[in-house]
Amino acid sequence: MNIKRLILEGEGVRLDFKKTITHVHKIAKTMVSFANNKGGIILVGVMDDGSIKGVKSEEEEKYQLIKAGTYYCKPTIEPKFTEYTIDGATVLAVEIEESDVKPHYALSEDDKWWVYVRVKDKSVLASKIVIDVLKKETKGESAHIVFTSKEKALLEYLAENERITLMEFCKLINISRRRASRILVNLVLSGVIRVHSSEKTEYYTAA
Repeated sequence: MNIKRLILEGEGVRLDFKKTITHVHKIAKTMVSFANNKGGIILVGVMDDGSIKGVKSEEEEKYQLIKAGTYYCKPTIEPKFTEYTIDGATVLAVEIEESDVKPHYALSEDDKWWVYVRVKDKSVLASKIVIDVLKKETKGESAHIVFTSKEKALLEYLAENERITLMEFCKLINISRRRASRILVNLVLSGVIRVHSSEKTEYYTAA
């Protein structure tokens, strides 16, 4: 692993920088978002701007990360550690593998469990639709799509428009959020459409 090259790439979907591990709730959120996506690496001892500060105690950082993965992630997450020396400073690389028991939940400071996914360089709260997709993927459930007028209306809309939200879909075919969500989950699982999460909204595009 070329750490310097990684740092130059900057934070993203599979990379996060931490100066130090101070809040187990926050690091659990990052660990869960990686496990629920394609995995990722946390570089401890690196500032947000990419400057290398190094860690004072690798063992203390490892202890906090193991504690976060064991007690603040559900199911538990086991980080893998590698130490690197860069310009005399120690950087701790923490690998979080993509999980095969999704979704993972992180314990928040108000003692509630939430699912997070990685969107660009942020750990974003997952919607119910994304959680349902993660659960069904873990169970190996495949979608059996019957293309009724509802599915056809959605695909026709996406053929003419770039994206659609859950509420726009509900209005388009005049159905409840629950029924619309079920249709969207099945279409995502079947690979017909893609779900895109962000901090502000969630939308769907043709695959």
